[in-house]
Amino acid sequence: MAMEVTQFLLSAQSVDSTVRKHAEETIKQFQEQNFPAFLLSLSAELSSEEKPIDSRKLAGLILKNSLDAKEQHRKYELVQRWLSLDVAVKNQIKACLLQTLSSTASEARSTATQVIAKVAGIELPQKQWPELIVTLLSNIHQVPPHVKQATLETLGYICEEVVPEVVEQDHVNKILTAVVQGMNANESNIEVRLAATRALYNALGFAQANFSNDMERDYIMRVVCEATLSPEVKIRQAAFECLVSIGSTYYEKLAAYIQDIFSITSKAVREDEEPVALQAIEFWSSICDEEIDILEEYGGDFTADSDIPCFYFIKQALPALVPMLLETLLKQEEGQDQDEGAWNLAMAGGTCLGLVARTVGDDIVPLALPFIEENITKADWRQREAATYAFGSILEGPSPDKLIPIVNVALNFMLAALTKDPSSHVKDTTAWTLGRIFEFLHGSTVETQVVTSANCQQIITVLLQSMQDAPNVAEKACGALYFLAQGYEDIGSTSLLAPYFQEIVQSLLNVTHREDAGESRLRTAAYETLNEVVRCSTEETSRLVLELVQVIMTELHKTLEAQKLSSDEREKQNELQGLLCGCLQVIIQKLSASEPTKHAFMQYADQIMNLFLQVFACRSATVHEEAMLAIGALAYATGPNFAKYMPEFYKYVDMGLQNFEEYQVCAVTVGVVGDISRALEDKILPYCDGIMTHLLKNLSSNQLHRSVKPPIFSCFGDIALAIGENFDKYLMYAMPMLQSAAELSVHTSGADDEMIEYTNLLRNGILEAFSGIFQGFKNSPKTQLLIPFAPHILQFLDSIYMEKDMDDVVMKTAIGVLGDLADTLGSNAGSLIKQSLSSKDFLNECLSSEDHLIKESAEWAKLAISRAISV
Repeated sequence: MAMEVTQFLLSAQSVDSTVRKHAEETIKQFQEQNFPAFLLSLSAELSSEEKPIDSRKLAGLILKNSLDAKEQHRKYELVQRWLSLDVAVKNQIKACLLQTLSSTASEARSTATQVIAKVAGIELPQKQWPELIVTLLSNIHQVPPHVKQATLETLGYICEEVVPEVVEQDHVNKILTAVVQGMNANESNIEVRLAATRALYNALGFAQANFSNDMERDYIMRVVCEATLSPEVKIRQAAFECLVSIGSTYYEKLAAYIQDIFSITSKAVREDEEPVALQAIEFWSSICDEEIDILEEYGGDFTADSDIPCFYFIKQALPALVPMLLETLLKQEEGQDQDEGAWNLAMAGGTCLGLVARTVGDDIVPLALPFIEENITKADWRQREAATYAFGSILEGPSPDKLIPIVNVALNFMLAALTKDPSSHVKDTTAWTLGRIFEFLHGSTVETQVVTSANCQQIITVLLQSMQDAPNVAEKACGALYFLAQGYEDIGSTSLLAPYFQEIVQSLLNVTHREDAGESRLRTAAYETLNEVVRCSTEETSRLVLELVQVIMTELHKTLEAQKLSSDEREKQNELQGLLCGCLQVIIQKLSASEPTKHAFMQYADQIMNLFLQVFACRSATVHEEAMLAIGALAYATGPNFAKYMPEFYKYVDMGLQNFEEYQVCAVTVGVVGDISRALEDKILPYCDGIMTHLLKNLSSNQLHRSVKPPIFSCFGDIALAIGENFDKYLMYAMPMLQSAAELSVHTSGADDEMIEYTNLLRNGILEAFSGIFQGFKNSPKTQLLIPFAPHILQFLDSIYMEKDMDDVVMKTAIGVLGDLADTLGSNAGSLIKQSLSSKDFLNECLSSEDHLIKESAEWAKLAISRAISV
């Protein structure tokens, strides 16, 4: 069946685009016409030592891509396609792949290791290819080191592809033994030792049982620590990566080793090459993450037999750890501020210092302060920048009482440095630090205010002046202003920023027009800050917010005039339109929050809607999303009057609901349908057939990303609430969908946190649908249509109550649904509720909840139930 593909694979990499396109077409046709033969040809190519390495590599890559994809639904299709292949074909392909592991060409071997892991990822969970692990382990004892290296690499990749449950413990033990032996210092071949160390990194999640055994754990830890001292930099780096992973996976097993780990990490941080030193710092960052999580979860009240004790490793290491981290801050790189993806020792050290501050709170201040005071006025920019960075890093964690006196002294110095320091590095970090001061030590939650009527003007003057500085400094100044504005979010009547509102807004608009606003995310930062200034503004400046509407509309209009754009310019136009629509959304929400401003804003509604429709007309996904969100806000503001825009707007709703590819766009559109339903109420009726058809179709598609499904169910509720008993014609379609989704969302045993979180989103969506449907049908003669569904709904409520993994949001919605059911069905529901297994317990639990929203919902439900039962 196999066909000669060498020439096509080589031509597909040709410099000549005509040759390349022709070859790609031919390969595609072959794949479509005879898929099994196609895969056999590729695997034969990959495993053949006579073939040129370029064609072998591409053959392997195409093989890998025909087994896996990033998008969930595509991946599912590819997996099903592989599983349905003839067994003989699959066996032949797998034999070729295993044979390639002993190839002398390293690139062919390395490609084969990845493809084998992808096949294993599909077959092992299906209990297929049981002999794979045994075959690979027998390779380990082979003489040629390159076979050993490729095999270890494969084992590592397999561990990355599958979940631990898929591999039996006996195999896990053997894999770990092989891997740890390969890591041993007496392994003479560098490539083998490196492959083994990287494989251990992937296999650590499988080693639960081994880490629970003292002897095995000691052995693994010893080998990892020895590997951090290897003469080879790549092996040292990989070994520290293993340590980082052990720190977060097996935190509770570390106590016996932490002293030694401190010695090897601090030596690496001070003396080793950067890639190794970075991982050594990362180890301490990961320990901080663990301890922060534990302390947050338990709120620091540990009993003697607490399940997850905190060992306070960071607190114990503080006197040595903080000086080590402070030293790293002096190892900055020139130009790191301009480089988006920069990451170096100084940045890693500062990040870790920030985590340490969050872990230990006040204790860090006396350890860091001397370094800051000593270096902040030095002649060398590196010392001034390091001192500023250290100060900014410790502002989250310690108590305001501890920090505010220091900040009050430092503030004037910082403001002066931001305008006068000759170094752009120092200015950049100073602006960032000011932002952190405003983020953590300013606002309604802090008793003593850092920003006062005495210093506010100076702060604003300096920040606005800084916005004219180099893009990286200006971007950080925007950030500082963002947090300064946010501090007045819950203030109510007057904000210290009000007198400067006009000036601030003008300065931010000027920034968006800078020639270099495309650098350092400056334009985006300026709009984000403008949005925050508007969102947190008070009544006294509402007239100025209203004036801003026209300014932003004019800007948006300008973007629509551009003709014949190159793809690069079009992308910039999209981005700008997205920012402007986002800005209008915030303005609309702000102005529609109170009646007088809402009334004044309505004069612009037609023009704004018209602009949004024009943005859709030069259609692209990103803009689509921002404009869609802004229209949701406009619908909320205009209420029933929004109906006049529907004939023109509906086609874009239609498009959005069908956009499976960019599922965020679809999700946003679903949300906006909810907004429109609430705004239009029964005026949405003429559009409901179309909308419901799309929503039902979306739910039954396995191509749509799962995150869109919960909002679709909520949307059913919004529509039912809007059109009331007219929803009756959709019941026969919507109810079975809700019921089957409800059944799916009940059983979560063995699910990971992410799955439980999704399940709760799904349950909440389903419950919101039930709630909207019951409320919509209330007092209508058609309520009896709902009676047949009541037992199932009560059973659903019973089941999720029994599972005991509801979050607070679901609990509130669930008890609300119990009330809605009683309220709408009255006596018809009474007897059913009496028979229900747990509704009484559930109600009592909610009535005594700490959460006042749950309690409120439960009290209403209690009333509705007692009415239904007494009838």
